[in-house]
Amino acid sequence: MKKTLVTALAAGALFVAGNGVATAADAPPPKTTHGPCQYTGTPDDPPARPVPLPPDPRHTPSHGQVDVAIPTTQGALPLRLDRAKAPCTVQSFLHLARHRFYDHTVCHRLTAYPTLKVLQCGDPTATGEGGPGYKYKDELPVDLPPAPTDPTGARRVYARGLLAMANAGPDTNGSQFFVVYGDSALRPNYTVFGTVGAEGLKTLDKVAAGGIQPTADDPAPVDGTPVLRTELLRVRPGCWF
Repeated sequence: MKKTLVTALAAGALFVAGNGVATAADAPPPKTTHGPCQYTGTPDDPPARPVPLPPDPRHTPSHGQVDVAIPTTQGALPLRLDRAKAPCTVQSFLHLARHRFYDHTVCHRLTAYPTLKVLQCGDPTATGEGGPGYKYKDELPVDLPPAPTDPTGARRVYARGLLAMANAGPDTNGSQFFVVYGDSALRPNYTVFGTVGAEGLKTLDKVAAGGIQPTADDPAPVDGTPVLRTELLRVRPGCWF
């Protein structure tokens, strides 16, 4: 489950600074917050919508849960965020929600493999390439059961109803996330930070049943753009408990 990131500046490319020429190595280091989450700016991958780095207090809230209401064009998608599982991730998600980063964004990817059934959202560009202009560390799950379909034991079950972060490799979490509508087998490389409510599972089933848009190369794809356009109309934190 990797998001696609566009690197705007290849290694060794040059910047023009005034009358001189500077290498990428001379660029100032990216901004990083000073708390335990260390949210780090990604100047080569600017934000798809303007948003500052999240707050990063010395003591990251790590207890309790937060309900998030998300009406979509296909139905409700309520989420319950779990601070104990992934405090830095929940903190970032709520920060983006408060800045309306997710409002009117379209879920761009639906997968329907036998061992991978997810809907991916969180990119304002709806291309799989957009993010918030920062990245942060993984908070990987340690309690997922082994996937019975994987004899090597490397993959784990991301069960129906889990909410997890997409990424482009270690410690590259941003804004894109995925919701699991059917038990999936993945390496435990994706931060789990909550669950989908019962009404949300009905919405996911509806979107999954709608299928994936065919392409010129593949008339029956199992990975691609959902036929049923699913727009997150608003993402608002609700009850804390």
